Amino acid sequence: MAQEHFTTSLRTFNHLTLFDRGKIAALHTLGKSMQVIADAVGCHKSTISRELKRGTVTQMKSGRTFFRAYYPDTGQLQYEKNRTECGAKFKVDGSIDFIQFAENKILEDNWSPDAVCGFVKLHALFEGASVCTKTLYNYIDTGILRVKNIDLPMKLRLNTKKKRSRKNKRILGRSIEERPEAVDLREEFGHWEIDTVIGKKSLDEVLLTLTERKTRKEIIVRIDDKTSEAVTTAMKSLQKQSGSLFSSVFKTITSDNGSEFAELTVSLEKEKTEVYFTHPYTSSEHRFSLNSELF
Repeated sequence: MAQEHFTTSLRTFNHLTLFDRGKIAALHTLGKSMQVIADAVGCHKSTISRELKRGTVTQMKSGRTFFRAYYPDTGQLQYEKNRTECGAKFKVDGSIDFIQFAENKILEDNWSPDAVCGFVKLHALFEGASVCTKTLYNYIDTGILRVKNIDLPMKLRLNTKKKRSRKNKRILGRSIEERPEAVDLREEFGHWEIDTVIGKKSLDEVLLTLTERKTRKEIIVRIDDKTSEAVTTAMKSLQKQSGSLFSSVFKTITSDNGSEFAELTVSLEKEKTEVYFTHPYTSSEHRFSLNSELF
């Protein structure tokens, strides 16, 4: 099945070819700058700088006079040599004795690769011609050793996919489970749900909504953005407008776990208003609205 969405980043460069190196040589002979050469080849000027160093050699003219010049063939040969030396290097040739020791201990004495490496390190064996546990496991996986994964019962028993339980790291205040049952009955005025709404055309259009559970009346306040500071400013404005009646009008306020409500409890700590928060990722526990009143 074709995969349309992937996270592997695409390479943004190409290796120089022999044709590219010929172009570099011609332009360099004409005295062009590295930036001009880079633009002509289609690469960064640092690539040209490294290529000129890689392919420049010292030559001797008649009369025993020496000069330095860049040659495309030399650059290509050096490039190909460097490519053959790329990648991780196996140290098997220098660790034959250790490899044989590890094979015997694992196959005959049922040692684990970690036990082998730990024993060798503890007793300073093989004078540095050993490898670490991870490398030894890599050798087993690639088939360099006579040992197979089937010979490592502990490895076969290990579950590589650990079961993870999502922990609710964001705890903004009291849980909705602590909210009085009278709030759920919707028979008493003064219990509100708070939320934010972002405009479809612009992220700058943010509304703070408060919906009363019994009457379904809604207060809508336009705020600057979807931040805790903006919500705090709006709540202070409501407190100022309501005066001493604020705690009677707003007996409880229930919110979701959005970051914009991080300071809601703190902003109302001087009031008798109780603030509750829904369970993480279940903001639908408190969303509804019918009638609205625009402040």
